[in-house]
Amino acid sequence: MQLSISNIIKQACPSYIAGVICAQVKNSLHDESLWKEIEHETALLQEKYPLNAINKRENISATREAYKILGKDPNRYRPSAEALCRRLIKGLGLYQISTLVDLINMVSIRTGYSIGGFDADKIVGQLSLGVGTENELFHAIGRGVLNIEGLPVYRDESGPIGTPTSDEERTKLSLDTTRILIIINGYSGNKEDVENAITLTADLLSRYACAQDIEIDYFGAI
Repeated sequence: MQLSISNIIKQACPSYIAGVICAQVKNSLHDESLWKEIEHETALLQEKYPLNAINKRENISATREAYKILGKDPNRYRPSAEALCRRLIKGLGLYQISTLVDLINMVSIRTGYSIGGFDADKIVGQLSLGVGTENELFHAIGRGVLNIEGLPVYRDESGPIGTPTSDEERTKLSLDTTRILIIINGYSGNKEDVENAITLTADLLSRYACAQDIEIDYFGAI
């Protein structure tokens, strides 16, 4: 799968790197071993970061800066990794969704990357990364209609499917998902860090989702 990046993103975020992984997978409702890993990662996060330091993590801070450059308030529309980490620091716990969603959350907790997770079979044609426009309809997973004007947004040939704040209902992961597409949003431009996050993601997919035919690629400032 190819990913084209619009000129406005290239100009506003010249260091942007997307790490992309696609694989055949088997989803499940819950994996106890994965959940224990998540609990351990949560404890490490809580030990290392006070609440007011979460938005200063390199990858979270870089995503917030991209929002500001594009004209979006990152305090009102928090990147998903920031919102997730803040929730855990506050002791509110993590929702159990499914193994695929849970392992993506695991990577976000450890790395601070906001990560898009999509059912690849629901994607229509090729993907592009641009900026949300006024009144562009976007049904965010679990939160209703989201104003994506000014947000970085992935689109397929049928419309928007994801932002660093939330993904879209149309292409969301489910227990029936057999082919996953994951995009790691590397606004800090640290290619080695993106590669490490991709390696971690591939390992978790292999161990907890029986991943096969794993394909990896990178786009942007590489």
